[in-house]
Amino acid sequence: MSVIDEIFSLYATRGSAAYFGEAVSMTEHGLQAAHFAQLEGERETVVAAALLHDIGHLIATVPDDIADWHVDARHEAIGGRWLSEWFGADVAEPVRLHVRAKRYLCTVDPAYFSQLSAASVLTLKLQGGPMSADEVAGFEAEPGYRDAIVVRRCDDRGKQAGLTTRRLEDYSELLQSLATRRS
Repeated sequence: MSVIDEIFSLYATRGSAAYFGEAVSMTEHGLQAAHFAQLEGERETVVAAALLHDIGHLIATVPDDIADWHVDARHEAIGGRWLSEWFGADVAEPVRLHVRAKRYLCTVDPAYFSQLSAASVLTLKLQGGPMSADEVAGFEAEPGYRDAIVVRRCDDRGKQAGLTTRRLEDYSELLQSLATRRS
């Protein structure tokens, strides 16, 4: 099975579930995040990272109801590590860093917190809350942290019920081209 087939299988098996307290499914959420990355004219690697940023939720087992979460699922680490096996750092690292990007934005952008959905506010608490000054400096030292911020902002926008986007299959060629360029 190719990595693209495996990704599509994960979405087919678990992607139709509600996206943890949001008005969209996990598949719709990823497609919307990729949609917004494309609208912003982002590079293909950032579009792919936006599409796949929550793949860790499809790999790991967590409670379906976000109210039952008592610890952080670390889906970004799971997803980033899994993607790094198949894609380069330009795709895997923004995925690995997108939760830290949320924490970072809560610290450096005073208006950002008020834009978070209720589910994102709840998970922010589990993920450590806003960053300390040392954590901000550490995050800004990460290669690709700017792409992680873009993915995070697309993640935040990608929670709109009924938004029309491309289909998952429409990303097959893009993902295949990036997977074959893996270093």
